[in-house]
Amino acid sequence: MTRPVIEAQGLNLTFQTSDGPVQALSDVSLTIGEGEFVSFIGPSGCGKTTLLRVIAALEEPTGGTITVNGMSPDAARRARAYGYVFQAAGLYPWRTIAGNVKLPLEIMGMPRAEQEERAGRVLDLVELKGFERKYPWQLSGGMQQRASIARALAFDASILLMDEPFGALDEIVRDRLNEELLRLWARTGKTICFVTHSIPEAVYLSTRIVVMSPRPGRITDVIESPLPKERPLDIRDTPEFIAVAHRVREGLRAGHGDEV
Repeated sequence: MTRPVIEAQGLNLTFQTSDGPVQALSDVSLTIGEGEFVSFIGPSGCGKTTLLRVIAALEEPTGGTITVNGMSPDAARRARAYGYVFQAAGLYPWRTIAGNVKLPLEIMGMPRAEQEERAGRVLDLVELKGFERKYPWQLSGGMQQRASIARALAFDASILLMDEPFGALDEIVRDRLNEELLRLWARTGKTICFVTHSIPEAVYLSTRIVVMSPRPGRITDVIESPLPKERPLDIRDTPEFIAVAHRVREGLRAGHGDEV
């Protein structure tokens, strides 16, 4: 494996609710190397998003350890080690696309000329050059999500955390954005952690697939992909792809079988 970027050991997280404690993560241990594309897949409520939020210092684990770039998640957040792409694009309707992308850079106090240069570069990277002055409501759902990815890329963090960014899109748009995301990953070399409910999406995108069980969220399998980095969409019809998808499906079934 390349240099470890994210290291979790014996991670546990229990939420205190009015109905009593709810264990969201149980004994999660995982190492993610630099430049990997790792997908997390499992049923709703299995802790996929919770794990992503722990990496991003949006949730505090109640047990175990986790480091991001060799530091605590909170220190990594302050060092701007990652960009976060949420399920919904979350663009401000009163700001142009360029204005939305530049917002975190404005908050950071970055000089205006550098804001302009970075926004232009990342919008070009996600194929939105020419749409800088448009408003979110003038763009399709897929284009809005690309703008959201551009915003996450703007501070040039080495890690990209993506929480089901294409889940609400139709299959045709989703396929196109999957292709674009792979090209983006190849060009930038970023480490990507990607949450999804889709087996084909996880297999198509990932170098490794982390299969999680229903609550309490545990890792039931970690699958190394044998697929090449160059992946046309029709690779999904190959025996190699189908074999990996079958193993993911079996891992999900096994996880459900462990549920009590």
